[in-house]
Amino acid sequence: MMRYGMIAGLVATLMASAGSALPAHPKAEAQALDLAKQAIALRSVRGPGNKTPEVAALYKAALVAGGFNDADVTITPVDDTAFLIGTWHGSDPSLKPLVISGHMDVVEANPKDWQRDPFTPVVENGYLFGRGATDMKLDGTLAIAALIELKREGYKPRRSIVIEFSGDEETTMKTSAIIAQKLANADLVLNIDGGGGAFDEQTGKPLYFTWSGAEKTYGDFQMTVTNPGGHSSEPRPDNAIDQLAAGLVRIGQYHFKPELNELTRQSLAQESKYEDAATGAAMRAFVANPEDQQAIATLTANPATVGRIGTTCVATMIDGGHALNALPQRATANINCRIFPGHPLPEIMAELQRVAADPAIQFKDVTEGSVATAPSPMRADFVHAVETSIHKVYPGVPVFPSQSSGASDSMWFRHVGVASYGASPVFIKESEDFSHGLNERTPIANIPPAITYYLSLIPALSS
Repeated sequence: MMRYGMIAGLVATLMASAGSALPAHPKAEAQALDLAKQAIALRSVRGPGNKTPEVAALYKAALVAGGFNDADVTITPVDDTAFLIGTWHGSDPSLKPLVISGHMDVVEANPKDWQRDPFTPVVENGYLFGRGATDMKLDGTLAIAALIELKREGYKPRRSIVIEFSGDEETTMKTSAIIAQKLANADLVLNIDGGGGAFDEQTGKPLYFTWSGAEKTYGDFQMTVTNPGGHSSEPRPDNAIDQLAAGLVRIGQYHFKPELNELTRQSLAQESKYEDAATGAAMRAFVANPEDQQAIATLTANPATVGRIGTTCVATMIDGGHALNALPQRATANINCRIFPGHPLPEIMAELQRVAADPAIQFKDVTEGSVATAPSPMRADFVHAVETSIHKVYPGVPVFPSQSSGASDSMWFRHVGVASYGASPVFIKESEDFSHGLNERTPIANIPPAITYYLSLIPALSS
């Protein structure tokens, strides 16, 4: 277990720069790190040897030891994974519950590619290394440790608090959909796998914090061209590979209409202050006029911003032909789309068909584990609670909404009509965000402020 003194020393430096002093919660802080290390050591990856059920057992044991009733923490097996739902009953059963949502599974990691074994947690130079350090085993154990700390301090929620962890968020989201259906009576969801803060690249000081109120829809569309084929010595104009390639080029050169919603309007306006001069100016110009062609050109040319201003679609896989000396009988490709809220999958597929401009190319929606959802409402009680809680640990840090480009369990809650918000308290430098990548790591100086944040936020939304 990491010694509390080391954590406290690291966070003291950070908080001094932020101009704040934090109350100490040494038991919760040590427990969060210790649990995260134990969870990282369990290879919770879909397929043979999936240890997600063992992560669930680890989390349940901690919750029960921390005061939850054993019968109120359930683990449900699903295929090779499992999901966990734990309930802390409130004093007023007429109130809809507050849900804290996360996931236990992680993306695969090949030890040969990493500097350290991805499933052997290491604390080094102020960072927790390992698969899941950022996405999202530390986030999960911070919430668990905070709930246990609230019980230790004698907190009595009026509204029931439900903490749940899905088991396949990184793949099919089957358990995510099941959980959302079971908890469709929730008041709101705190998705601790979204939102978060940014550290300044040079100083390491907190720059800003965002909460996520919407996300783009994930979509996969298969393009297929077929023809009779034949001998390669007798080429014909209707070559399946050529036809498919021409359609892919047209799609690759196409840009969907840029657009804004209230979340992205606020996000772009605020984040423009922290970008380079050209990008920041383009963000502000786009917010002022979403048809500003110069601003659109600047933001579209930047991989970091193109997805912020509308739908994007890109070819991700291609396959064609059956022999080196034969005309191809079939050629296929996959187009992956991240769709701006408000557009159903059939609408986007129809637009791709128009752009491909070849009736020989057949399109098929092959999307799995995704549904289109509208943004969550900007609830005043949630916004106030998040701002108050962040400012307890980082006074004066700007707080504003954002829209996620990736999919999360929030999608399934929004699908059943429950407002869900990404609200992780973890801060990280953009250059050190290695979620899904090599050598994933997160600063452990996040632990004390994150605990304090939760000890404020959870009671604010459940009392």
